[in-house]
Amino acid sequence: MNYNNSNSSSVPKDIIVFVVRVFVGFAMLSHGFPKLQMLLAGGKIEFFDFMGLGPQISLILTVFAEFVCSILLILGLFTRVSLGFLIFTMAMAAFFVHGADPFEKREMSLIYLSVYLLLMATGPGKFSVDYMIEKRKRASDW
Repeated sequence: MNYNNSNSSSVPKDIIVFVVRVFVGFAMLSHGFPKLQMLLAGGKIEFFDFMGLGPQISLILTVFAEFVCSILLILGLFTRVSLGFLIFTMAMAAFFVHGADPFEKREMSLIYLSVYLLLMATGPGKFSVDYMIEKRKRASDW
């Protein structure tokens, strides 16, 4: 069976990529939103201190990845750049924040990391703002 048949429709693949992109984006928002609330609460921040940047800067960077980049991922806007931040954040969570913890504590960040790597390889698909921008660029010969 030829899996690289260029004559076959890519619509099912694009639908699956869209569903995965939107689902994982909203799922990560459920992790990023509480961190955003913690940041906006104004109290003492107790958070992982990444590379000595301090807990507040580390939290801001994590909120940017988990909240802002998740919204961009859902939209399919700046998808690969957003995925870069999300991949980095999940790698840090899996191997540094929870590096000494049992697998059960690292499992979720590793699953997110795997999905983000897969999306990085496939791209955002046709049902994305990135695709619409690229299509418009090609049509107007930018």
